[in-house]
Amino acid sequence: MNSGGYIKFILTLIAVLIAWFGYLAIQSVDRLRTSNLKVAEKLDALNEKIASGAIAAAVPRRVSSSSSEDAEVANREFFDPGAVRGGRLIQTLQADPPNLNPYISGENTAMSLYGLCTSTLAERNWAAPEEFQPMLAESWTISPDHKTYRIKLRKGVMWQDFTDPVTGREFRNVEVKAADFKFAVDVVKNPDVNCEPLRGYYQDLESVEIVNDYEFVVKWSKAYYGSLAITLGLYPLPRHYYHDYPGPFDGKKFNDDHVRNSFIVGCGPYRFIRWDRDRRFVFRRNESYWGIRYGIGPALEYLVYDVIKHPNTRFQALTAGDVDLLNLTPDQWVTRTDIPEFRDGRLKKYKYLEQMYSYIGYNERNPLFQDRRVRQALTMLTDREKIKKDIYRDLAEIVTGPFHPKSRYADPSIRPWPYDPAAAKKLLAEAGWKDADGDGILEKDGRKFSFTMLQIATSSTQVRMMPLLKESFAAAGIDMKIQNVEWSVYLQRLNERTYDACCLAWTSPFDPDPYQVWHSSQADAPTGSNHIGYKNPELDKLIEELRGTFDMKQRVELAHRIAAILHEDQPYTFLFAQYALVAVSGRYRDVRVMPMGISTETFWTPKAEQKQVPGL
Repeated sequence: MNSGGYIKFILTLIAVLIAWFGYLAIQSVDRLRTSNLKVAEKLDALNEKIASGAIAAAVPRRVSSSSSEDAEVANREFFDPGAVRGGRLIQTLQADPPNLNPYISGENTAMSLYGLCTSTLAERNWAAPEEFQPMLAESWTISPDHKTYRIKLRKGVMWQDFTDPVTGREFRNVEVKAADFKFAVDVVKNPDVNCEPLRGYYQDLESVEIVNDYEFVVKWSKAYYGSLAITLGLYPLPRHYYHDYPGPFDGKKFNDDHVRNSFIVGCGPYRFIRWDRDRRFVFRRNESYWGIRYGIGPALEYLVYDVIKHPNTRFQALTAGDVDLLNLTPDQWVTRTDIPEFRDGRLKKYKYLEQMYSYIGYNERNPLFQDRRVRQALTMLTDREKIKKDIYRDLAEIVTGPFHPKSRYADPSIRPWPYDPAAAKKLLAEAGWKDADGDGILEKDGRKFSFTMLQIATSSTQVRMMPLLKESFAAAGIDMKIQNVEWSVYLQRLNERTYDACCLAWTSPFDPDPYQVWHSSQADAPTGSNHIGYKNPELDKLIEELRGTFDMKQRVELAHRIAAILHEDQPYTFLFAQYALVAVSGRYRDVRVMPMGISTETFWTPKAEQKQVPGL
């Protein structure tokens, strides 16, 4: 969920409502699919440096600050200087995003697509994620108190040329400058802009002060562990595109400018070409991309994302050669890859544990779910071992909380709630739920225990799982109805809080900040990520303490206490961390699984094996 390297700021730090339960809504859209591998161990070195202040007033490792031409750029070692330019990479989406403005979309597809066209100040090294390396920033310094970052930009980074789709005005040869970064932060902090999930991360960002066109200072009001990743993850926002009118910036206009929000203006490796609604997105190599002169320009000429809703149709397109990269379902991985295309190498498989977790969320505004004994009972009525075996084909790991099971932040002493219908029924009875009239449905205070679970219409995994839940719940006297909805409607229901229960997934960042999803302040924030309305003052204090703690041992202890509270409260039924199951055409070279996942930024194909994009 990524401009070829590590996450862009939005992708890394914001777990917006992004995922389809079962496997993510974005089939293959992420150019960098994150997995954990050994990232937690590799991060320790950085965490210790941060805690000691050792990185204060220092440029990144192996970076020269003498000039932009001499400075190293992120991940150059993974780009083959002999890569042949040309060809395509066609991937798939299950559905269109609502728009292409990552600030207001509230949806990961838009963020991923936008990431193809932009660059951040720095990126994590793909093989050593504890190390930040320069992108748009030539160098940076950090104060000993972790509150002030001074950024020096590269010169000669250009915005793509474009014609404004509203005014028809042409923009040529516009350089990326410090003002574009200040504008980006100002937009997020503007209360009229619909980016509530983002805004929580910026609440302690005090100011962006422009020194000159190529230098600026980011000041934080307090020491915040996530400030390093947020600051270095900033990307510029083109003021000449989004504020091309006299007077002050209008946040509401920014939200509602549907024409501009269906277009992307960037400074990254690819240019947005077109969006054919419900059919296709097309991106082309950006010839003015600054990274080309540093050896990190992409070889592929076109990146294409075809909208194909049904998993069987996507798989058929893959085997027919019409799609080049596809995230497979567990069933496809197990039962449909023993075919000539995979055996002879025309298609290749790659597997790794993704940095995410899926869950069932209960809207606690509904009185049915306000007693934690009820939520515990619902979890004990969910047979996760059976779901893992029968639906996920054992290609998933059961999780106990929001921290990735392979992360140091996860507490291995916390055991998953067992599948135990008898214990669940006992808890429900203790909570006052009885079948007083003998109709098979529990009731309390005159109300039946009946609710509706949202189901994503295009998710084959949910279609198989929901009947299992319905049957298990019914045996305990709970009436669960299933409502099948399209993704756009699903998002709307979540944002409006007009649902009972849902099945989704969140990404699990390398350095977690539970604030966005779990802090009480986010429960009442419009379109905030704490959409279930969970509130716990004790947890709030721990989350706030975690944000200001730099010592890794203390951070782990705080994370374990947070996990213990969530385990007991069960605001979610925590489900699985899933394996990414990726099929890639054998035409591509430099396909690697690294701690950061698979980056398609380095893909290339020999001239004789290159294919054109149909219709272009």
